Amino acid sequence: MDATSSQFVSSRRMGVYDPIHQISMWEETFKSNDTNNLTVSTSIIGEVEMKLDNQVHVQSEDASHGIFGTSVKYDQDANRLTDKTQRRLAQNREAARKSRLRKKAYVQQLESCRLKLVQLEQEATKLQGLYIGDGLGSNNLGFAGSVNSGITLFKMEYGNWLEEQNRQILELRTALSSHIGDIQLGTLVQGIMNHYTKLFSMKSAAAKADVFYVMSGMWKTTAERFFLWIGGFRPSELLKVLVPLSEPLTEQQRFDAYGLEKSCQQAEDALSQGMEKLQQMLADSVGPGQLVEGTHIPQMDTAMERLEALVSFVNQADHLRQETLRQMYRILTTRQTGRFLLDLGEYFQRLRALSKLWANRPQELTKSVIKH
Repeated sequence: MDATSSQFVSSRRMGVYDPIHQISMWEETFKSNDTNNLTVSTSIIGEVEMKLDNQVHVQSEDASHGIFGTSVKYDQDANRLTDKTQRRLAQNREAARKSRLRKKAYVQQLESCRLKLVQLEQEATKLQGLYIGDGLGSNNLGFAGSVNSGITLFKMEYGNWLEEQNRQILELRTALSSHIGDIQLGTLVQGIMNHYTKLFSMKSAAAKADVFYVMSGMWKTTAERFFLWIGGFRPSELLKVLVPLSEPLTEQQRFDAYGLEKSCQQAEDALSQGMEKLQQMLADSVGPGQLVEGTHIPQMDTAMERLEALVSFVNQADHLRQETLRQMYRILTTRQTGRFLLDLGEYFQRLRALSKLWANRPQELTKSVIKH
């Protein structure tokens, strides 16, 4: 306890209270407290300033770390963007390379088609000499040009038709062996039926251009020409060969197939008899008279009209072939029809293979055949 307090206590104990003395003691106390408070305040202010300095230092360090972290993050984003750009550039280069390869293959295909077309035109020019002859006048030469283009187009279309048929046969063989559903199989069967319809339409246009070319079967292989009948196959003969391969059949199916075969034979006989009469009429038309270059022969007009009838015979024969396929499609089930069309396609494939084997047979075998 300080002196002032002691005096105050002693005076209270003595029962004497001096206000003025008390005020003076309070002033001294206040002065002493002010000094102490000032010292304390100065100390506090110093501490606060130190804390503020430390806080500012820490914040500046945090800020520097934040800026550095942002820089690192920015660098990482830039690297990712660069990698993405590089991948896109690589993809674009690969796409451009593939596009160049496709373009090159397309150009090569066009060149191959052009060479094939030139070869076909040369062959057609040779046929022109066989069918039309030389020195027949400008009108006939113009007709020869139309014949040439029509037959050339048919050759190209028939080559594409054979390639598509081979693809369909392979697809049908796979479908039958994998036992797919009747709906999917029916789609394949209908596609093959439509493919044969396309062939008959192509032949009709070719017959208008040059009926002799279609009738002679020059667009077929040698083995196929051996069985040729009015520009194609005999429906009745194919039924005899292929229907037994479609077994098992019900009694009704056998009866209907047999009836179809007999109907085909009757139609074939009628067309064959008509062809014989037409041939005789053509011979009678061109037989008399004398061919003089530059002169008009009336008999030739009649012969030309009868050649138009020959085109009709080819179309009727193809109609009979098409109707035979349609009737078999009606008689058989979907799976049996698929089997029938597969056997039909493979039959002609084997004939074409036989033609190649015969053409490429060893020379010794050829000499032996000639001797006998």
